[in-house]
Amino acid sequence: MESMLVAPALREIRRILRSAEEGERKLAQLSGLTSSQVLVLEEVNTGTDVTPSEVAGALQLSQASITNIADRLEDLGLLSRRRGERDKRQVRLTLTEQGKQMLTDAPELLQNRLSTGFASLASWEQAMMLTALGRVADLLDGDIDVATPRLIVPSPRMA
Repeated sequence: MESMLVAPALREIRRILRSAEEGERKLAQLSGLTSSQVLVLEEVNTGTDVTPSEVAGALQLSQASITNIADRLEDLGLLSRRRGERDKRQVRLTLTEQGKQMLTDAPELLQNRLSTGFASLASWEQAMMLTALGRVADLLDGDIDVATPRLIVPSPRMA
């Protein structure tokens, strides 16, 4: 017999997906960018002369993904690349003035709203939510482009 909680669980997943889709749609309409592109711009903006590998590590994306995103942002005139002064093999990323303005004008990302709300939760609730979300992703065979292995968090009862 199917659990009575399957339908409410599916409804909550649809709510999450709808929020993500609406956020992406709003971002695309207002800026023409994806959330991944804005996240890269934000990460490049946090430092001076950051490398693609530093951005990849901070965003937990592969180097190849960052390279593709940086290519597009450079084509749009939002990001510039230059060779390192000491090590010419190293590439440094910086925002252009247009890129800085784009960040100022872009709407708040769903990821940032989630980060703020998640940080306000008690650590036991964060761990519980992370475990539950991981299980949902496993049930859906969810796999994303992540440069680092997924973190396994013990349940609060086991800690």
